[in-house]
Amino acid sequence: MAVDVYNAHDQERWLPETHASRRSDFARDRARLLHSSALRRLAAKTQVLSPTSGVDFARNRLTHSLEVAQVGRELAASLGLAPDVVDTACLAHDIGHPPFGHNGEKALNDWALEIGGFEGNAQTLRVLTRLEPKVFADDGTPYGLNLTRASLDASCKYPWPASHAVADPSGRAKYGFFDDDTAAFRWLRAGAPEGQRCIEAEVMDLSDDIAYSVHDFEDAIVSEYIDPAFLNARAGHDSLLRAVQVWAGGEFTVDDLGQAFERLARHRAWPRVWTASRRDLAQLKNFTSSMIGHFARTATAATQEAYPQRSLIRFGAHVEVPHAIASEIAVLKGIVAAFVMSSDARQPIYRQQREILTSLADRLYASDGELLDVGFAADWRSAPDDAARQRVVVDQIASLTDQGAVALYENRSVAV
Repeated sequence: MAVDVYNAHDQERWLPETHASRRSDFARDRARLLHSSALRRLAAKTQVLSPTSGVDFARNRLTHSLEVAQVGRELAASLGLAPDVVDTACLAHDIGHPPFGHNGEKALNDWALEIGGFEGNAQTLRVLTRLEPKVFADDGTPYGLNLTRASLDASCKYPWPASHAVADPSGRAKYGFFDDDTAAFRWLRAGAPEGQRCIEAEVMDLSDDIAYSVHDFEDAIVSEYIDPAFLNARAGHDSLLRAVQVWAGGEFTVDDLGQAFERLARHRAWPRVWTASRRDLAQLKNFTSSMIGHFARTATAATQEAYPQRSLIRFGAHVEVPHAIASEIAVLKGIVAAFVMSSDARQPIYRQQREILTSLADRLYASDGELLDVGFAADWRSAPDDAARQRVVVDQIASLTDQGAVALYENRSVAV
């Protein structure tokens, strides 16, 4: 399907730029994201298992983001959207996440409640429009990567403020920007329907769900958190389905999820045993790739059927995901949540991670900026009040890798 035309408004940058090369504005966006330091740091940040866990083959936030971008780029091409816009949004979608994944998000949110809390997606906008060092105005004002409006909007998963936050299935408040990033948000959303995501953002979100569901399921089996034989024996099956339903936030009935499980389990490559052999790994990989194709093809066909003969770009349509497909994705994600993230055995690890970030935040704030990296120390010095200085500490910690947070926490010689 041919890509429809994006207009000058879509291709505008917050700080106007001129370029001599013939590379498209959207290709330039993707290149800026791909070469950013914030993206590289994702290589040492938790996806489901921390890079410090000792499991050397598990996905991290960077490999996950690259896989999301691959899925998103193909979906975009199938739907007539700009592949570079969706690719950029997929690469950027986790760039604001702190050390230790959603557990780190919770710790920073609790520490920063008095200044509006913390949300990884809101931090993503902050990184893209302010913190990532690439473009500065003549007066020194930072513009982050200074992406085009279309690419920034595609990266905005929740286009509303904290005051209108919605809760995800785990109860976390989800929103798209912090109060002091209101100007950036208003610029990127100029002319957009209030509260409506562009279709490129919806494709990014679906690509994330697809990649997250199949790849984390794969990692959990390879890491032996999930025993396929246990799943196939249906031991405690009703309890598992109820746990998946709770995790999914009530969007699906237990019957929906049970039927989805049975459809998945009938697939020829569904994992039935795990011996860590190459043959087992090949079968698991084949299941992964087959599910990606199945989910993507079905959503593409449903979207095209819902909007025949219409341009889909920006606000021309919504991604249509059939309920059966959404329930299958929810089952895979929920199984991982039940066996890994909600596991009683991992709760002491999660408590320790939150303690690391909370204690580190206290120490950095008490140091009066002395322990901050150079860029964040400059932000501290120019901050107008205590709330702004507290936000600088959050920015610093959110930028750290898992290893970086642990190393700084363990550097007791710099404690104040």
